[in-house]
Amino acid sequence: MRIRFHIEKRLHSQCNDFALNCSLETEDDSLVLFGPSGSGKTLTLTALAGLMRPDAGFIEINGRVLFDSNKNIDLPARQRKLGYVFQDYALFPHLNIRDNIGFALAKPFRGMSQRDANRVDDLLDLFGLSELALRSPRMISGGQKQRVALARALASQPEALLLDEPFSALDQPLRKKMRNELSKAAELFDIPIIMVTHDIVDVEELGKSVAVYRHGQIVRHGAVNDVAGEDWSGLFGATTNASQNLEQHQSQVCSTSKQRSHLQSAAM
Repeated sequence: MRIRFHIEKRLHSQCNDFALNCSLETEDDSLVLFGPSGSGKTLTLTALAGLMRPDAGFIEINGRVLFDSNKNIDLPARQRKLGYVFQDYALFPHLNIRDNIGFALAKPFRGMSQRDANRVDDLLDLFGLSELALRSPRMISGGQKQRVALARALASQPEALLLDEPFSALDQPLRKKMRNELSKAAELFDIPIIMVTHDIVDVEELGKSVAVYRHGQIVRHGAVNDVAGEDWSGLFGATTNASQNLEQHQSQVCSTSKQRSHLQSAAM
C-alpha cells in the first residue's frame, strides 16, 4: 500500500478551536495512528474514509486520488473502496447478523445476487458466525460484534481496511484474541490496514509503521521497531479542553456520517 496525505481541518466551538494539520507518506501495509485521545487520529481516519471533508489538502492511496482541494476532487465514501470498522461497530439493530454483513452488497428491492450471498456465507463461516447468522446484534457478545463488523467491512472486497480503536470496548484477554484474529484476517485477505489506537500493545503487535499524534499534528513517523522503543512519557499529558471538544465533535461527525453513508448505500 502506498498512501500519501496532507489534511487540514479546523474545528470551532464556543470556547476553543482545534486545528488538524498533518502529512504522511508510507508504503507499509500496516499503519497505526497512535496518540492520546483528542489528538486528531479519528479525524484523520474519517477524512481518509470520506466521512469528513478536509478544509484543504489531498489524499492518495495506491496512486488513486480520493481528495484534492486544489483540483476539487472529493470521492464519496462509497466510491473510495475502503472498509471501515467503527469504534462502536455501528451494527444495524433491526438487521440480523447475516443481513448486517451483506448490507453493502444488497441492491434495493432486489437483495443480493447468488454470488454475493455465497460470499456472505463464506464470511460467516470464516469468522465463526454461521450459527449466529439469524440473531440480532443485541443477542451476541462484544467479541462477536467485532467479528461481524470486520466481516461486513470485508464483504465489499475493499482495497484497504480502516479501523477506529477496534478493541477499546473489549477486556484484556479478549483484546489479545481479537488482535490475533485481525492479523490473520489481514494476511488471509492480503489487505492493508490503517488503525487508530492509543494502546501501545496494538502498535507493537499489529503495526509495521506508526504515526504519533499530538495536538493535531504528526510529531513522529517511522517503523514500529524504531519508534516504539522511544520515551513517550510526555505524550499522554492531561487532556486539554480543546481535545475534549474535539472528541465531542468527532463523535458528532461519525454519527452524522454513518447515517449519511448508510443512506447512500441503501440508495445504491
